[in-house]
Amino acid sequence: MDDVLASVQDIFEGQIDFHGQRIAEILSTALLIISAVVAFFAGYIYRDIHLTLWVGLAGTLVTGLVVIPPWPMYNMNPEKWLVSSAGIVGGARIMVDGTKVA
Repeated sequence: MDDVLASVQDIFEGQIDFHGQRIAEILSTALLIISAVVAFFAGYIYRDIHLTLWVGLAGTLVTGLVVIPPWPMYNMNPEKWLVSSAGIVGGARIMVDGTKVA
């Protein structure tokens, strides 16, 4: 049961790595620019401001669906973090300017 809860928690926590953040930023910028250009030309060709707004809104929603959820493609290069030394007897002996810190 704990494994199921852990997997559900991972899905809802939204963990993405730094490379995934970069991909999400590039995707969001590109999709918003593309949707704005398509909306502009669709509105210009049909001479309808409402069409322009609806196409722009649709592009924004599609961008949100692509970027906001923590898709697995955004967590393909996770960082390796150091293990916490709290609770370990002796811990890591870190010296800063000759003074033991941890």
